[in-house]
Amino acid sequence: MSFLEMVDTYWVFFLIGRYPHGPLGGLALTLLLASAALLLALPLGLLLGIGRVSPWRVVRWPVTALVFVVRGTPLLMVVFWAYFFLPSLTGVKTGQFPTMLMALVVFDAAYLAEIVRAGIQSLPKGQTEAARSLGLPYLSTLRLVLLPQALRHMLPSLVNQFVSTIKETSLGYIIGLTEVSFIATQINTQVFTLPTQVYLVLALTYFVLCFGLSRLAYRLERRLSERATRPVWNAVPVPQTLTSRAPA
Repeated sequence: MSFLEMVDTYWVFFLIGRYPHGPLGGLALTLLLASAALLLALPLGLLLGIGRVSPWRVVRWPVTALVFVVRGTPLLMVVFWAYFFLPSLTGVKTGQFPTMLMALVVFDAAYLAEIVRAGIQSLPKGQTEAARSLGLPYLSTLRLVLLPQALRHMLPSLVNQFVSTIKETSLGYIIGLTEVSFIATQINTQVFTLPTQVYLVLALTYFVLCFGLSRLAYRLERRLSERATRPVWNAVPVPQTLTSRAPA
């Protein structure tokens, strides 16, 4: 089988797996898993990030410990715990997609917490002091003053985290999740004579996705930096007046 024949035969399988005659898989499942994980991790990461900068130690210390433990644990270990260890404790075995989704949500939330923390702490302290001098409590200062400004600065980092999440979905291969790398392996098993071409297509797929999102993050960063350096007000140009020569 030639390379073009392989593409013509398996391109639908590569994109959506056996859907609609079976479960969704391939590239569509990879994008769905990464998007769902990031969307579900956003509120949890926001809460953990706020806890990281909390003035109350009873909140800050446990949240900091949780974030450090998750960030210091390989995602592969989190997937193994969620798929093998938790069912032995709870007696309830989850499928590959929910297991991988839970692992990615926990993992991404810890990294998003650090993004939120850095975004809040990057703001000038005068923002907090001005809000508190107006009588706003701490939580209102966060909600009305700090978070709206910090979220704008966090947009490039959020896009980069989405790029990382797309690459992390490939670990679903170890529990049999039919994401795009698992589908590529199945295609290679069926063709068997074109391993270089099969995995080159897989590598190019990841590259196009991740490079495109990285360029989006770069554009967002440039736009935000240009907006930050733009003057608040522009001087109004003085209109040129036509002067007539006085008669001699």
